[in-house]
Amino acid sequence: MPVLGEILILQGDVPYEHLHEVTSVDDSDERAVQSLVTRGLITERQLQRARAAQAGVPYIDDLLDYPVEQEAVDLVGPSTCRRHSVLPIAVTVDTIILAMATPGDVFALDDVRVESGLTVSPVVADREQLLSMIDRYHRADEELLDLATTLEGEAEASLTETFQVADADDDAPIVRLVNVLVSQAIADSASDIHIEPQEHSLRVRYRIDGVLHEMQSAPKSIQSGVISRLKIMADIDIAERRKPQDGRMSAVVGGRKIDVRVATLPTVWGEKVVMRILDNSHASLDLRDLGLSPANQAVFERSYRKPHGMILVTGPTGSGKSTTLYATLNAVARSEVNVITVEDPVEYRMNGINQVQVNTKAGLTFASALRSILRSDPDIVLVGEIRDRETAQIAIEASLTGHLVLSTLHTNDAASAVTRLTEMGVEPFLVGSAVDCVVAQRLARRLCERCKAPLEVTREELAVLRFELAPGEGLPEIFGAVGCQACAKTGYKGRIALHEVMEVDEQLERLAVARAAASEIGAMARRNGMSSLRDDGWAKVRDGVTSIEEVLRVAI
Repeated sequence: MPVLGEILILQGDVPYEHLHEVTSVDDSDERAVQSLVTRGLITERQLQRARAAQAGVPYIDDLLDYPVEQEAVDLVGPSTCRRHSVLPIAVTVDTIILAMATPGDVFALDDVRVESGLTVSPVVADREQLLSMIDRYHRADEELLDLATTLEGEAEASLTETFQVADADDDAPIVRLVNVLVSQAIADSASDIHIEPQEHSLRVRYRIDGVLHEMQSAPKSIQSGVISRLKIMADIDIAERRKPQDGRMSAVVGGRKIDVRVATLPTVWGEKVVMRILDNSHASLDLRDLGLSPANQAVFERSYRKPHGMILVTGPTGSGKSTTLYATLNAVARSEVNVITVEDPVEYRMNGINQVQVNTKAGLTFASALRSILRSDPDIVLVGEIRDRETAQIAIEASLTGHLVLSTLHTNDAASAVTRLTEMGVEPFLVGSAVDCVVAQRLARRLCERCKAPLEVTREELAVLRFELAPGEGLPEIFGAVGCQACAKTGYKGRIALHEVMEVDEQLERLAVARAAASEIGAMARRNGMSSLRDDGWAKVRDGVTSIEEVLRVAI
């Protein structure tokens, strides 16, 4: 059998000057082989291709586009697939085609041969794609159903006493059920998990790319056990079922620590639990990753580079306001400035930043915390949300006395932020002087790059949508959603933000002082060059990033 290093040289994957390094690698030493990837001499894909050539088996360049046969998948159980990182992709009369990352894994080949009763013909695929396909074809639905059935039979015996749930070990069905719910949501890139009591069942829904998808329903009899387990994990009072409560827990999935914010809400059929999944990698986002257009980026950067003033980010719940604020903090936080935040709750923990958690029971509100923060010599202050007149007044006064203040408001567009502050009772001349920039944003689903397809549209159709074309401009190439294995047949994968960035200049300041309507302020801002949310959406449609339907769904 040829040495792996020689194959890499012959395939042109490694420059000749590294010949000694790669030919000295022992094929049996997995750490030495992986060190080639770690040191950047080769990619993981090049290593897999070389392993396929060494073993004399085919290599699948793109497993995500391969037509996997469900009949083949059903022949091997999920535990075997996950244990060996393998996936059956096709089957003939007496042979099963097995995709694997390491073709020389005889234990995997033997286990699949015994379980399927067929001859195994291996092919090599990229490891990351393989793991993604295993997660897709061996979802947790069946395991959830099995655990729910087991719990239903044990309901009266094991869930009548609260302490039995609290003291449950890691192998208890109720613990495994909750763990599977959370891990599957993270694998599906869900942002929220909704556990909703119904009259005869317990409904589970995941919010993926901003849209709720119903998952496996569970029997009504396990409702109290599941909710009690979640409340215990989130350090919430399990005896209190009459009022809403909040908590927090952490989960480690795939070696990555994920924080989960838990909120309970009493309903007529029991307590509804919503878990917000907080991936701390979002807290280290670069502003360039937010999808701001060059013009919007320039306006926004001009504002947050100032030493004082107020920047507001507006939009509904779940529109990415916190992510934008944290990305902005990453851009402005330095060792020579003092950054303090007051949040409810603290969603992402950031190094080098002083973060304060609101505690209403202890008298620590946004307003009281903000007053204390201003006595702590801050340079930059982040207020999680301006909810009342007192908080708004203190935040505006802080911005007028040499502090850069970042905060959020719940308004439909950028112009409404000015009138909203006035409605709260803040003097209009203070609003006009303090607010420097307002960013309204929405999240639209991003088209799947693998399956998006061009659409045929006419000028008349675009005109009805207020999709403006420049004089003499031809029809742009517009793409629509199709659906493939990579995007779970939805046509979308990931999300992109649409922005409306309004810089408050002298004209807008005069309108604010005159108590002008939001529509008048917005019209003036657009005359001064501001792009509306929908216009920014159309720009992203032109770029092939999202679809017309998505822009219409999220932008007014």
